[in-house]
Amino acid sequence: MPNVSNIVKTIQDIMRKDAGTYGDAQRLEQLGWMFFLKIFDAREQELEILRDNYKSPLPAHLRWSAWAADEEGMTGEGLLDFVNNTLLPKLKNLTGSGDRLSILIRTTFEDANNYMKNGTLMRQVINKINGIDFNASDDRHMFGDIYEKLLKDLQSAGNAGEFYTPRAVTQFIVEQVNPKLGETILDPACGTGGFLVSTIEHLRKQAKTAEDEQSIQECFEGIEKKHLPHVLCMTNLLLHGIDVPSNVRHDNTLSRPLRDWSPKERVDIIVTNPPFGGMEEDGIEANFPSEFRTRETADLFLVLIMKLLKPGGRAGMVLPDGTLFGEGVKTRIKEALLSDCNLHTIVRLPNGVFNPYTGIRTNLLFFTKGQPTTEIWYYEHPYPPGAKSYNKGKPIRIEEFDPEKAWWINRVENKQAWRVTAGQIKSGNYNLDLKNPHNPDTGPGDVDHLLPVYEKLLAQIVETRAALKRELHDALSATTGPVE
Repeated sequence: MPNVSNIVKTIQDIMRKDAGTYGDAQRLEQLGWMFFLKIFDAREQELEILRDNYKSPLPAHLRWSAWAADEEGMTGEGLLDFVNNTLLPKLKNLTGSGDRLSILIRTTFEDANNYMKNGTLMRQVINKINGIDFNASDDRHMFGDIYEKLLKDLQSAGNAGEFYTPRAVTQFIVEQVNPKLGETILDPACGTGGFLVSTIEHLRKQAKTAEDEQSIQECFEGIEKKHLPHVLCMTNLLLHGIDVPSNVRHDNTLSRPLRDWSPKERVDIIVTNPPFGGMEEDGIEANFPSEFRTRETADLFLVLIMKLLKPGGRAGMVLPDGTLFGEGVKTRIKEALLSDCNLHTIVRLPNGVFNPYTGIRTNLLFFTKGQPTTEIWYYEHPYPPGAKSYNKGKPIRIEEFDPEKAWWINRVENKQAWRVTAGQIKSGNYNLDLKNPHNPDTGPGDVDHLLPVYEKLLAQIVETRAALKRELHDALSATTGPVE
C-alpha cells in the first residue's frame, strides 16, 4: 500500500516548482478541486456498482477516469489547454435537469482556478494523486488523516487560517452538545467542514440501520462564504461517505435579513466557529434589528444563532474574549442571550489554541434556547503539564478535555471550575469575561491594589522625564554654551 503521507508531500514539492502556484493557499485550492474530482470519480465508480440506474452528471470526457487516469495520457500544453479551456469552463456551466449533483458540481467549481502553468508538472501531480485509491478503506482512512493535516496547513496560509478549527475543539463541542439521530444540524459558517464531519462521525456511532445512515446523509446543513473552504468542505464530506453534499451552500449567511428566516428553517443543533476579529462589508448590519447592529462578524452570528435555534435547541460555539467583555451593542446581544437562552457553560481556552493564525483568546459557549439563564458555569481549560502555549507542532489534543467531560456530568466547584448567577452577570452590565476566583494569578487584580501601583508608575515616569530633560539641557550647554 502506498504511503499516503509521502504522496501528499511529494505532490506539494512538485507544485512548488510551478511558477503559477506561489503560495500555500493557491496550492491548496489547486489540490482542492483536483482531489474533489478524483474522489468524486471514485465515489461514482462505487455507485455504478451499487445502483443499476446510476447516471453520472458529468459528460464522459470530463470524468477524472477519462482524462487523468492514464499515466501516459495528456501532458504539457495539451493538458493545460484541456484544463483551462474545456474542463473548468464546462464544470462552471454544467447543466443538468436541476438534479442535485449537477448543481453541486457547478457551485463547487464556479470560482475554481487552475494556477499551474506547467502541464508536465501538472501531469506529475495527477499521477501522484492516482496513487491513492479512495475506494480502499485503508487508503481512504489514511487520506482522511492527511487531509486533516492539509486543512491544518491553512492556518499558516495567510488569512486562510480562519477556516480551520482544531479537531480537538470541534470534537469536544460536538460531544458535549450531543446531536441525536433525527435532529437537524446547522453550521452557518462551516469553513472546511470540521464541525459537520465531527457531527457525522458522532451520529454514525448511533446508527444501526440503512434508514439511520440515510437520515445522516440528509440531517445537516452548512453555509460557507468563501470559495476555497467551500471546495475543501465538499471534498471532506465526500471523503466521509456523504454521497451528495449539496446541503452545504456557497453563500454569506449574514447577507440575508434576519426577519426572512422562517420558523420552518429553525434547527435542533448549531455547532460553529464563526469568523472573529473581522468586519462585515457595508450594509450587512442593516439585515439585523437596530439594537443589534454591528459590523463585528462574530456578534452578528451570535444574534443569528439565537434566531435559528428551535425552542429547546442546543448550541455550542467558539467566541473571542472581545464579545465577552465588550459593551454597547455587545451588551444588548448578551442580555438577549441570557434572556432567551440558558447559557449554562463557558469553557475558557488559554492563549494560542488558534496559533499561528491568531493569538486571540477564545471561549466555548454552550446554551439551550427557550429558558432564561439562571447561572453560568465556567471552566478554565489549563495548558497540559509542561506546556506554556500551543503551536503547529503541538496543538491542543482531545485528551486534554477529559477532565471537562468528567466534570460535565457531575458539576462541582474546583480550582478550574466556578459558577456565577445571572443576577451577578446583570449587575456587572453583562460582562461575561470573568476570571477564575480560585487562581490568584489570573486576571489583572482588583482596583484597590492596582491604583497605588499605577500612581507609583506615573510618578516614576514624571521623574524619568525630568531627569532626561536635565541631561539634555546639560549636554546642550556643554556643546553650545548656556541654553536660554
